[in-house]
Amino acid sequence: MNREVNTITVDDRIIEYSVIGSGIPILMFHGGHSNCYEELGYADLVKEGFSVITPSRPGYGRTSKEIADSLFTTSKFYAKLLDHLGIDKIRILAVSAGGPSGISFAAHFPERTLSLTLQSAVTKEWLTKKDKEYKAAQVIFHPFFEKLTWKLIACLNTYFPTFTFTCFIPSFSKLSSKDVMLQIDKENIESVRRMNSHYRSRHGFLIDLIQVNELSPTTLQAVTCPTLIMHSKNDNSVHLEHAYFAHSQINQSELCLLDSWGHLIWLGDKAKEVNKKVVSFLYGE
Repeated sequence: MNREVNTITVDDRIIEYSVIGSGIPILMFHGGHSNCYEELGYADLVKEGFSVITPSRPGYGRTSKEIADSLFTTSKFYAKLLDHLGIDKIRILAVSAGGPSGISFAAHFPERTLSLTLQSAVTKEWLTKKDKEYKAAQVIFHPFFEKLTWKLIACLNTYFPTFTFTCFIPSFSKLSSKDVMLQIDKENIESVRRMNSHYRSRHGFLIDLIQVNELSPTTLQAVTCPTLIMHSKNDNSVHLEHAYFAHSQINQSELCLLDSWGHLIWLGDKAKEVNKKVVSFLYGE
């Protein structure tokens, strides 16, 4: 895939973004630890006639962490990005920890949002100070330490890709490693290896843990566009209750529960089903 990466400066703040494809525009909000170099699920969208625009969210990549003053503030910067690109209205696709960004934009800019797709998305309170995952994240994904964390993961991925993937399975899935590996092939493992090779938390993931707490039922209820909520029944990273909660709060929402292996719904033997559903929704909303 040909990826064009650029930056714009708005009010002395930098927004880094990428564009893949030249079709119908989609504004993609990537998940935690990622950036505008994300690629999971992109190839199928481009093949189906879409152009995927991915800003590095605040604190990720080269995007200024200062635009994360609030979810609303961040949404205003995304609107300025669309202005720069000459796009009036757009389809939103928000993934995992990018869920709050997508929900906030759709809620605050309904006149610019044609549809919202939430995939494995965080939609309410997620990791809190009482959770061991939260405490661990404050250390291993701290801006002073996260580079070493991801270098170690990238190194393991290079030499032991299958072993490294199996180590991550409990974080992604409620299924046993044996059951997951029955649904995963070598190409999927290579996709995860490439994914981890460009991951960096920088300031972004700790910002995510703060911003998610700004989401309220009122914010979700303000989303008025057609919304597709996709979530694996076996997701162990973002539990299924997030999908149910979003569905209960967003009026024009459709809930699509998947029998896929876990959090990364773009991989595995159900990936084609996921792509088919998304494309059908994007063309039909």
